[in-house]
Amino acid sequence: MPWQLWIALVVASNSNAWFSTAVLVTNMRNFPLSRGTVAGILKGYSGISAAVYTVLYSLLLEQSASKLLLFLTLGIPVICLAMMYFVRPCTPPSGEDSSVHVHFVFTQAASVLLAIYLLTVTIIYDKVSLSDAVSYVLLAIVLLFLLSPLGIPIKMTLFRANAETITPLAGSTEHLAEGESAPSQSVPLLSRSSSTSNLGSFFESEYASDVETLLAEGEGAVKKKRRPRRGEDFKFREAFIKADFWLLWIVYFLGVGSGVTVLNNLAQIGLAFGVENITILLSLFSFCNFVGRLGSGALSEHFVRTRTIPRTLWMACTLIVMVIAFVLYALAFSGTLYVSTALLGICYGFQYNLMVPTASELFGLEHFGIIYSFMLLGNPVGALLFSGLLAGYVYDAEAAKQGSSTCLGPECFRLTFFVLAGICGLGSFLSLILTIRIRPVYQMLYASGSFRLPRASDH
Repeated sequence: MPWQLWIALVVASNSNAWFSTAVLVTNMRNFPLSRGTVAGILKGYSGISAAVYTVLYSLLLEQSASKLLLFLTLGIPVICLAMMYFVRPCTPPSGEDSSVHVHFVFTQAASVLLAIYLLTVTIIYDKVSLSDAVSYVLLAIVLLFLLSPLGIPIKMTLFRANAETITPLAGSTEHLAEGESAPSQSVPLLSRSSSTSNLGSFFESEYASDVETLLAEGEGAVKKKRRPRRGEDFKFREAFIKADFWLLWIVYFLGVGSGVTVLNNLAQIGLAFGVENITILLSLFSFCNFVGRLGSGALSEHFVRTRTIPRTLWMACTLIVMVIAFVLYALAFSGTLYVSTALLGICYGFQYNLMVPTASELFGLEHFGIIYSFMLLGNPVGALLFSGLLAGYVYDAEAAKQGSSTCLGPECFRLTFFVLAGICGLGSFLSLILTIRIRPVYQMLYASGSFRLPRASDH
């Protein structure tokens, strides 16, 4: 029944959004010094999740829709309930910890190997008939790759005594006393029981200028609470009225909205271009989407620390590449379909991920959940306007000219691709404006090569 399907989609979509936001916000706060890397890893795994379910559906569930629905209905809630204990806030490390970097690299490497393996298995399964025994072995390898990041907490638990110490707070004059045991990697340095004096001296030095300014106004003066500035913690209503907030939203809306249009219509695009089996095309987009998500986090994190380059510059660059991809789609040159799909998948992944750390750096982490959730509205709004209205109207009009319900030929999406190319061109221009506007913020936050809290004297 249509109404039953509608209810199922509402429940599933809201549950997915809730869980995704909880995981992302928690980990962004747990690792505030590596926001781009964290967002890239989490969004990367989210990007290849469909490929994991495809392999599961093909190898284990015998391509049965009812078995897949049963697994999603029972299996996923069980997994979520079992893992929810581990999704919780913890005190972040106060300085650069080399072991944290190693753990991130290990997780990134495991996710890359998983993505390559999934793409390979999908192609093999599409070309070769496999026995049940081989299918189970291939699926077992997928599970090993998925579970490999669990080796990090296991290692930290078993070898806690040998864990490296965490670098003290930058600018702090406190040191461990002779003979005092150094905190292990799994025990946060900023524990309330052991570092109260450290925190006190730190915040006194960081915000002494605020006190001096207040005293300078004279005895008995009343200082009104000032509004937050970029790089500090904003409430949603405070961020909502900022030009940078809407510039970031529009850029995200234009980039992700145009990318999701291709994603939603990739099956029809493949058929229109004469591709009989679109499985490889879908797998290619999924893999490149993962590469874009993971790569954007690592790339932007490197350059923001070494050159204080705002992440929005990479949004501008990928939007320009998207213009090229859409023009290639529209011109429909021989052999360019897979090239265009790969480029668009990478750029879509970049756009989808870069908004996350950028929003947190501009408006803080205290109210990041609601700010991030509002930013995500750019995706469904873009899908409605560009995919549902624009692409749908053009496709139906061309199909009507052919006297068929299925449109064949490059003209089915040609006008759509040219319009999307123009949209991405506008997005690249706006993202450059945003980059110029927020460059001082990144110079303030990452001037020392590592993220630091802004002070009143910085503004």
